[in-house]
Amino acid sequence: MKKMTKTLAISTAIAAGVMMAGASDVYAAKKVEKCYGVAKAGKNDCAAGPGTSCAGTSTVDYQGDAWKYVKKGECEKMKGGSLTPKKS
Repeated sequence: MKKMTKTLAISTAIAAGVMMAGASDVYAAKKVEKCYGVAKAGKNDCAAGPGTSCAGTSTVDYQGDAWKYVKKGECEKMKGGSLTPKKS
């Protein structure tokens, strides 16, 4: 393996590990909350209502029963954001 390729592979592996560790800390510490009505179509984290399965299945922008994780305390500051599902 060329030195540049090897360095890039090692750097990528380290960056991925750091990102994964940081993400699990956020969820474990409950620094996020589910925010309904703020996801763009197909960009929800889960729960997109009848006829859909889960992440990425919302069919319209800002669907009221589709949620996205946001920083705790930020949801209700967002236009259309709600901590509970709402009718679309």
